[in-house]
Amino acid sequence: MRITKTVSFIFQFATIGLAAAFVILYLYPTLKSNNDVPEIVEFHESTRPALPAQTGPVSYATAVKLAAPAVVNIHTTKVVTERNSLFDDPFFQEFFGDSFGVPRKRLQTSLGSGVIISPQGYLLTNNHVIAGADEIQVALRDGRSAKATIVGTDPDTDLAILHMKMDNVPVITLGHSENLQVGDVVLAIGNPFGVGQTVTSGIVSAKGRSMLGISTFENFIQTDAAINPGNSGGALINALGELVGINTAIFSKSGGSHGIGFAIPLSLAKDVMTQIIQYGHVVRGWMGIALQDVNEKLAKSFDLDTTDAVIVTNVIRKGPADNAGLTRGDVITHINDKPVTSTHTALNLISQENPGTKIRVKGLRDGKSKTWTVDVVQRPKQDISKIGN
Repeated sequence: MRITKTVSFIFQFATIGLAAAFVILYLYPTLKSNNDVPEIVEFHESTRPALPAQTGPVSYATAVKLAAPAVVNIHTTKVVTERNSLFDDPFFQEFFGDSFGVPRKRLQTSLGSGVIISPQGYLLTNNHVIAGADEIQVALRDGRSAKATIVGTDPDTDLAILHMKMDNVPVITLGHSENLQVGDVVLAIGNPFGVGQTVTSGIVSAKGRSMLGISTFENFIQTDAAINPGNSGGALINALGELVGINTAIFSKSGGSHGIGFAIPLSLAKDVMTQIIQYGHVVRGWMGIALQDVNEKLAKSFDLDTTDAVIVTNVIRKGPADNAGLTRGDVITHINDKPVTSTHTALNLISQENPGTKIRVKGLRDGKSKTWTVDVVQRPKQDISKIGN
């Protein structure tokens, strides 16, 4: 009997011990035997040797010395006619007639920046800097100044070409904006707030920015180099002092720099400049349609299996697209066999075609495949005024 009790006691003790051990191992897994195989954590470590303490220049003074002399201040003047709205009141007109309501004229001035890109005296700037100006005065860093005339403008890219007559003008070296990478150092040179030539530094924050509502054809370099009112038309240079962009606008709710600025890449500006000097205007194809991007909701309603397309929202009567049979609600997926993923892509593909050429447009109408052949024409001048800085 005593043996049975003893065995029962040992069994109960062992059971309690095993339960306690299980609880302890559950709460403290590190107490497991070293014989257990641990989980292997993988890391991707750099194989590059350690970099020296200083990996870049301590100054960009050399780059600024090369580029800054070719960056100019632009002063514009235009005559503004004003009439006091008080004199339009019938009460005043009854007693005083029109003698007191004679419009008055005053001079309105504004400031901007520009870049000398040719020893012949050609300058690049923004269209909104000189739009509506009756007189344009260019001031160089060396103290010289001269009047400038407008060679041509392109509101669709917010660019303008000016010309001034002056000997021995400093000229900026043109770089290659297409080689820029996100993270590259860039410097903005201009005349912010009219305080005089100023240099700010930053990096390329992004490339190919579009859909910003700044201009029709957008392909901006985004930078955190401070761009403020008055910097418009100034130079964005790389660390070697080469021009890579034309400063154009800022993203700001207060009017000051928030570290998001936009510049027109030199590759685009150079093409516009060359065409304006050669032809007096930019040669672009035009179809006469308005387009809209396809989102998931629209794709579902049009029974599309992709959002890589655009929808025709309007067609200019008797325009190229109208003559080709395109109509509102048509879906465009390809232009000259190149996929159309957005309105930005479509506009670029159309504008790259020379007027007088035929382009093939593929798409859908009522869910069925359709192809149109469109005779593109010269894009008409757009009388648009954009607010920059």
